[in-house]
Amino acid sequence: MSSKRATPLIVILVAAALVLLAVWLLGRVLNGDSSLLRNVTVRDAVITPNADGDSDATLFQYALSRNATISIHLDNAAGDRFYFRREKPRGAGAYEVLFSGVVDGYRLRDEVIEGEIVTRLLRDGDYTWTITATDFDGVVETQSGTLTIAEADTELPEIRNFTLDKSTFTPNRDGLADRILAQLYLPKEVASLRVFLQLPDGRERPIAEQELDIPFNSVGRHYFDYEGGVDNGETPPPDGTYPIVAEAEDLEGQRVRVESELTIQFGGVPRAYIVSPPTDRTVQWSATAVALCDTLTFTLTVQNDGNTPLRTTGPAPGTVYDSDWNYNTLGWHTESGAFRVAIGFENELTTYPYRWAIGNPEDLERIDDNYYLMPGARAVVTGSIRVVDVFGVRNPQPIWAGLIHEDVEISEFNNRVDAQDILVDVPDPDNLPTCDERPIPVRVITPDS
Repeated sequence: MSSKRATPLIVILVAAALVLLAVWLLGRVLNGDSSLLRNVTVRDAVITPNADGDSDATLFQYALSRNATISIHLDNAAGDRFYFRREKPRGAGAYEVLFSGVVDGYRLRDEVIEGEIVTRLLRDGDYTWTITATDFDGVVETQSGTLTIAEADTELPEIRNFTLDKSTFTPNRDGLADRILAQLYLPKEVASLRVFLQLPDGRERPIAEQELDIPFNSVGRHYFDYEGGVDNGETPPPDGTYPIVAEAEDLEGQRVRVESELTIQFGGVPRAYIVSPPTDRTVQWSATAVALCDTLTFTLTVQNDGNTPLRTTGPAPGTVYDSDWNYNTLGWHTESGAFRVAIGFENELTTYPYRWAIGNPEDLERIDDNYYLMPGARAVVTGSIRVVDVFGVRNPQPIWAGLIHEDVEISEFNNRVDAQDILVDVPDPDNLPTCDERPIPVRVITPDS
């Protein structure tokens, strides 16, 4: 090749090299160098994290030229390492984060603290901070500096004596073990105090604090009441065992967590109704007219339409009342949470004076000395009233059935069910009969009753 022909080729190659150099130099000007971790600064060299609003935190700033994970840790003079951030994924760009001296939880030697220290202030002293960036190709870059912590309020927001009044409860509004009471003691005023049930998927069911003499978040004993949500018509968590968690966080950002364990059994919102048959009356009476001293008998069917057992109490179906008696006369007083079938009428002195269990023993299941109508079960209930006087001031008198959830509610569709007029045949005053005396079937309390 002649020198004349080689000259243009050399010129072209030199020109290309100059263009590439220019592009590289322009890239350096526009993008800086090829480093991963850039522009690292820490605003303050000294912080005093004591929540007084003065120098409580400093600002970490840095930039990444490409996607990476970031860790920020501090080392004390003894070589102990404390993490503020640990392997957090970040995209390319500029970042800043306030640091108030709070790092992942740690314990001092021979320190006894209930539960887990989730986050904690560093002690006063000099520290070396290090920011580490690692990209997806394994390239690692670090930058370090020094930071002094002084006047730190390192008293932890401890939670002491966290207890539950029972380890198993049945949130179903049956009046037995329907609630738990959690209590704890705070030796330090905190910014927030939470108690919650932890679900398997990580969600939380908050447990409300009782409003007592101790203000929220202040030093003293605190109480928390939990009924599974059924008081508000909510379905409680499925039966099983769950962590009950208490967390306290102070103004500095220190956080302590303690746990206990709670088992839920037979949980659910109770649902029951008096069944309406395809034909005939919902409540079937033996007669629509009755003479004094004669007996009226009803028949109806109760269905447990929910997913939790229904507790009931007596007297047993078939029990015969005199019309001037009521359930208190028989010694079967109101029992909170129990279901009972009842009969009522206008102008009654006692609401639903005649009451019976919602099934016979063979219809029910005995659980811990109490009787329950199980989910999906039905029971036929009968009861009788011997008429010794008219029902109220009207004659005929409308009489109806009800399904009572005692001290809880009488739902709308279980109230005044199938009202029917019953006539009491009352002769003239000169011919009034005298009904035979009969003993009151008073409830006998035994260990098994």
